[in-house]
Amino acid sequence: MSIKEPDQSVWNRFWNSKNDISKVYPSSPTVFQTIDKHFNLEGKLILEVGAGSGRDSAELARRGATVYVLDYAEGSLKIVNGLRIRENLDSNLHLIRGDAFRAPFPDNTFDLVFHQGLAEHFTKPLPLLKENFRIVKPGGYCLCDVPQTVHPYTVIKHILIVMDKWFAGWETQFTMPELKALMNDAGFNCMYSYGDWMRPNFCYRMLREAAFRIGVELPKYPFAGSAYQKAKDAILDALETVPVMHYTQLSIGVLGQKPKVRP
Repeated sequence: MSIKEPDQSVWNRFWNSKNDISKVYPSSPTVFQTIDKHFNLEGKLILEVGAGSGRDSAELARRGATVYVLDYAEGSLKIVNGLRIRENLDSNLHLIRGDAFRAPFPDNTFDLVFHQGLAEHFTKPLPLLKENFRIVKPGGYCLCDVPQTVHPYTVIKHILIVMDKWFAGWETQFTMPELKALMNDAGFNCMYSYGDWMRPNFCYRMLREAAFRIGVELPKYPFAGSAYQKAKDAILDALETVPVMHYTQLSIGVLGQKPKVRP
């Protein structure tokens, strides 16, 4: 089977189909939680690459960071711009249309570059991470979040890829050692790693998507606010950084640091 990376038209078609973004699940909450945990956001200069709906970037901007969003899909940027207008974030949420492999920024610009659901769409993701390294300040950070290999999602995804039914055409996945090796090869020192199981779980999301196709809208979060959901989230939060758990989680992420310049 020939591998065809998703191009701009694929992503424009995907995001243009999302008429009501409130019905679309946001990225893993662990992405924002990791950033919030490790940074005093006030005054930080941050770039999100391949922003999708841009909800993490908007929240970072609300917390006082100056945030740039880089995406080459007009459909994505249109959604982020709508969010920026509604939230009155014009002064510190900025949209740039461009290529992640040739980012239109000088060397050593950002305190943090992050992306979720991006690196897995390229057969050779290392140049992407090296470009991230270039535009991060010495001592700054890059957070890369990707699908994890040992999960039913991987099996279902590859069946749909073979059938030419996968929404992005093609996608790969990583184990935690593979992701850490990729970050190291790009020049980053791996400082922190985590994973998440997807909330609500993958099976429920598949059921909800199938229901949409027959005109039925199931709750986005079926047990939101319940004692069960709170207890479950507390357990998952406590286990998200346990190394063996990374082989059960849907998504994994690594926060890497660019070495500081020696005096």
